[in-house]
Amino acid sequence: MLYTGKGDNGTTKLFGCDQRISKSSAISEALGTVDEINSFLGMVKMEGGATNAIDGKTYHDILADVQQDLFVVQAQLAGADKHVDSMQVKKLEAWIGAIESELPPITSFFVSGGTTLGAMCDVARTLARRAERRVVGAMDEGMGNEKPPMLAYMNRLSSLLYALARLANHRAGVIEEKPHY
Repeated sequence: MLYTGKGDNGTTKLFGCDQRISKSSAISEALGTVDEINSFLGMVKMEGGATNAIDGKTYHDILADVQQDLFVVQAQLAGADKHVDSMQVKKLEAWIGAIESELPPITSFFVSGGTTLGAMCDVARTLARRAERRVVGAMDEGMGNEKPPMLAYMNRLSSLLYALARLANHRAGVIEEKPHY
C-alpha cells in the first residue's frame, strides 16, 4: 500500500525513532529538500545522458553517483548509521577541478541558460543550495556544534552543478552572459 494514513495529522517518524515529529520541523524540511534535489537530478541525469563530462564519466554517471550519496545524506539526517565521509567530498572536488581545468576563469556572475542541460544544472545548483541551508538548519537545531563531512559535501555539490552547467554551455560554444547591473 502506498499510504498508511499515519501522517494525516501532520507528523512523521524518523528512522529508529519511536516518537513522531512535525512535518514542518527543521529535520523534515531538510529531508524533503534533499529529496527534491535528488529527484530533480534524475531529470538532469536523463537530459545529460551519455554526454561526456570528465575523465570518461558522463553526466549520467556523475549524477547517478551523486544521487546515491544523497540517499546517504538523508539516512544520516534521519539517524541511520550511514555517513557521508571525506572521500565523497574529495571525489566531488576532483570532478570540479577536472572541469575547471577545461573552462575559462570566472570573472563575473553569469545569467543562467545557454543550453537546456546548462540551464537544468543551474536550477539543480539552486536546489542544492537550498538543501544545504535546510541541512545546516536541521543540524543547528539538533546536532550541536558537530560539523560532519556531510556539510562539506552539500556545499561542494552546488559547486559541482555550477561547473557542470558551465561545461555544458562551454562545449556547446555558448558565450557566458554577464548580468547588466
